[in-house]
Amino acid sequence: MPNPLPVGKWINGSESISLSKHSSKIVAAAAGLILLQSAQSPADEPESWNVYGGDSGGSRYSSLARIDRRNVSQLKAAWTYRTGERGKGFASADKLTFEATPIIVDATLYLSTPTNIVIALDAVSGRERWRYDPKIPRDLRYAEATSRGVTYWRDTTANSSPCANRVFFGTLDARLIAIDASDGKPCVEFGLGGSIDLAPGARAKSNGQYVVSSPPTVLQDLVITGAAIGDNRAALSELGVVRAFDARTGALRWTFQPLKLRDGQTTGAANAWTVFSADPALGLIYVPTGSASPDYYGGLRPGDNDHANSLVALNAKDGSVAWSRQLVHHDLWDYDLAAQPVLADIERDGKSIAAVVQATKMGSLFVFERETGAPINEIVERPTPPSDIKGEAASATQPYTSTPPLVSQRAITVDDAWGLTFYDRAKCRSAIGSLRSEGLFTPPSLRGTLQLPGYIGGINWGSAAFDRERQILVTAVNHVPTVARLIPRKSQQTGTPPDDEFDRGAQDGTPYIVERGPLLSPFGLPCTAPPWGTLAAIDMQRNVILWQRPLGSTKDFAPWFLPTRELGMPNLGGAIITAGGLVFIAASTDNYLRAFDIATGKELWKGRLPAGGQATPMTYEANGRQYVVIAAGGHGGLGTTRGDYVIAFALPQKP
Repeated sequence: MPNPLPVGKWINGSESISLSKHSSKIVAAAAGLILLQSAQSPADEPESWNVYGGDSGGSRYSSLARIDRRNVSQLKAAWTYRTGERGKGFASADKLTFEATPIIVDATLYLSTPTNIVIALDAVSGRERWRYDPKIPRDLRYAEATSRGVTYWRDTTANSSPCANRVFFGTLDARLIAIDASDGKPCVEFGLGGSIDLAPGARAKSNGQYVVSSPPTVLQDLVITGAAIGDNRAALSELGVVRAFDARTGALRWTFQPLKLRDGQTTGAANAWTVFSADPALGLIYVPTGSASPDYYGGLRPGDNDHANSLVALNAKDGSVAWSRQLVHHDLWDYDLAAQPVLADIERDGKSIAAVVQATKMGSLFVFERETGAPINEIVERPTPPSDIKGEAASATQPYTSTPPLVSQRAITVDDAWGLTFYDRAKCRSAIGSLRSEGLFTPPSLRGTLQLPGYIGGINWGSAAFDRERQILVTAVNHVPTVARLIPRKSQQTGTPPDDEFDRGAQDGTPYIVERGPLLSPFGLPCTAPPWGTLAAIDMQRNVILWQRPLGSTKDFAPWFLPTRELGMPNLGGAIITAGGLVFIAASTDNYLRAFDIATGKELWKGRLPAGGQATPMTYEANGRQYVVIAAGGHGGLGTTRGDYVIAFALPQKP
């Protein structure tokens, strides 16, 4: 059936979706490293953000408090650095997305551009110390074009020899590279001349569809990585393997395969493309996995699909599974576990519980005991709608947690239609009425299925931040409705093309192609009421939501007839928390970095950015001054302002 409304382009951590020509502008407008104190790394000091997620457990928390609720309004840009990477001559320039979070070691910041150029900056001045360009092929169309950061590892057994301090990172052309942290030169004893080709063993080809977009994890003398895989191309895709390599030599130490390769079963993926966390004391690595291929038709991959869509705890010594909890059975919605797991010590009934919190695209927070995987907050299996697609067998139940959901999971009805005028509201009512809508986990259908949360979430790769002192977890959330429609492949052969307004996935090897995109009004606004993006705080002791507030305004891309309003806009990026009682986050479609009071959610400050801030900030102290740094380069999928900026904010220096 024809698409009732224009759809736009949203980009997930592991896939991008084509943007219709006439609606793109309006839609865009309106809408790791694990460090130990032994022989492998610098100390995990709270004030030194030497890991992608702030610490080995991804808490995104800093004990720094020079910037606090009383003085944050005085923040100003202290320095600005430009990487020079704007995508010139890059075939995937339309996807270019600057999502990196810098890390700091020994007064040097390390970060990566979307094309995997690694840069070292002086932490006080922002001056470039060195850069290393791995020279990925610029003529390929990559599944995505981003790099979220790099990983630092220190080998004290090597003393002061070259490459005693290393920077590890993955590339879009599927290499794992080690360079010397002091000068950016390749560590030639690692792999072949400093790099390892990750394609072998993953059923991958050199076609830009098997990429590494997140920083690897190091634990003791291992460097561990997964990879992102282009979605919805085919049932038989690349393998979602997680591999551990010797951090000194690059020798393969172990492999974890989330899917069991059964005879006659056509599938792949279930890949771990986001950032991992680790508990060095337990020797466990926490790996969130994605869906088996393809996302929207599972007739060729019956059953729950093993460790797909699961939080898997792996033993670091050999890669064996210590425990695993599947959070989506037989995924048909692209509900990858996109967020980095957060290791949190939760205080309950006078006891401290070592927990791991997994945020999901469903807008749910699942909380487990870190060592055993036993649920801390109750999980129950509830019945879910069946599929009406021939050959598909959707799971009869899905897991629900007692942690309060951060997104509405009920069925959307025509009464939920929203618009600026009677005209667009009526169009939205008609569109919603034409779609299958039975709440969370309604399977894709021929008529089209309304999905809320959509495939960008809920909560995406920005994950969550945890304040261990206040026992508060903070996360950014999306509330954008999307549509998924299956079209019989034979219709392609009889000359009936899919609607051009939808992004299209071939799903080769299956009976159906898929069309999907956000459900938008004729004015390019979502068909459900704002906010379309929020910032939420959860009291983890009492298991209640403290506050939620709209995140982001219509500024920068609003249509001419719309005044700037704080409606709460779609977001990609994460929050950080400081001991000064502040939450810092950009993420939204407008070009601001904001600071909120963690106790109330009140906005205390916002700093103007020269480009979209779809990255997670970080903070550190140097020469007695606290800095908050963010990469501002825009997001190809959200259509935000492009750029190549790294900006440090700080309080004015005293004369």
